Amino acid sequence: MHSTLHAAPRAANYGLRARLGIMLPASNTVTETLAAAFLPAGVSLHATRLLLHKGPGALSMLDRLEEATALLADATVDRLIFHCTAITMYDPEMPARIRSRMAAVTKIPVTITSEAIVAALRKLQARKVVLVTPYDQGTNDRERAFLAHNGIAVLGDRALNLPTGASYAEVEPEQWVRETLEMADPEADAYFLSCTQIRAAEAIEAIEAATGKPVVTSNQGMLWGAMRDAGITDPISGYGRLAREF
Repeated sequence: MHSTLHAAPRAANYGLRARLGIMLPASNTVTETLAAAFLPAGVSLHATRLLLHKGPGALSMLDRLEEATALLADATVDRLIFHCTAITMYDPEMPARIRSRMAAVTKIPVTITSEAIVAALRKLQARKVVLVTPYDQGTNDRERAFLAHNGIAVLGDRALNLPTGASYAEVEPEQWVRETLEMADPEADAYFLSCTQIRAAEAIEAIEAATGKPVVTSNQGMLWGAMRDAGITDPISGYGRLAREF
């Protein structure tokens, strides 16, 4: 006789502790998936998207910033997140410009990816890092300059020069481990794997075990920063020293 009972559903996460509203590149398929695994019970993520073009048109992601801000504000989120590493590290003044435009729409506080990354590296007392990305060298050079402006020296960098956002997400976590270890530098205080569209969070623990140094990725660093900004400091296992220690 077959039972008609069904397994109990997994509890829904309605964000009763904190609701995070995120705007991210329209092609991004990685961040929300990782957030579902990373965020603790009671912290939810609610997303809207902005078109991001590669190359000279990349800053067009900001064209509809106010509209995206208003849409997320209408969801009564507790904190807004502008999430794109390359855009928010485009130049040292970019985070302030983004924040100012969003503040003209709503008083909801804002977390910006580049600022969260800098805060994470400072938390880890990392003044010298190695940078690994899927980008072209020009984007890497802008990120190097942004980090230098914030007192963080890039000892070496690797740009995989992948052609599309979709190809970024196709790289397996194991390859990020290999690429990073090939750039290992005993003088580095930490390793920074930059881009919101790479599956690098799953590589963190292996890189940390091999190098003995902490690792920050764009998604892990942003989620850490947004949670900390929202007053949520639950230790998170499986995503490196930063997430464990808050």
